[in-house]
Amino acid sequence: MPVILTQTDTTVGFLSQNTQKLYEIKSRPQTKPFIKVYKDFKSFKQDGGRVSKGRKNLVRRSKKTTFIINNFSFRVAHPHLDSQILRETPWFYSTSANKSAERFNRDFCESKADIIVEDINSLVEKDSSSLIKINSTKRRKLR
Repeated sequence: MPVILTQTDTTVGFLSQNTQKLYEIKSRPQTKPFIKVYKDFKSFKQDGGRVSKGRKNLVRRSKKTTFIINNFSFRVAHPHLDSQILRETPWFYSTSANKSAERFNRDFCESKADIIVEDINSLVEKDSSSLIKINSTKRRKLR
């Protein structure tokens, strides 16, 4: 699976289904997992994702929010670009498009990506998603 550089729902990011490629690009420890981004809530459920009944609407309706359930981090983000590869793939691992703990550098990103998906607004670094740890009884905002 190729590494895609695109404007995600939050910031400029690398998307891929191959975690090894993402670890190499980011020079990141393999103990630190990536966020799994689903194109819709149906894809999340088909992949075996489960959310308690009281939290389903929170997950389904939230925007720019990453959830952690039992040490599994995911986000439901509808692809906003008119790109066939982003529409057809049900999920990607996602990470910000930079070296670990550094700022966005377009030259670095373009050299590491296999596919670049860009719209008229270009690639812009924005704030990261909010991070919420949830279970059936508690909800705690981490970021």
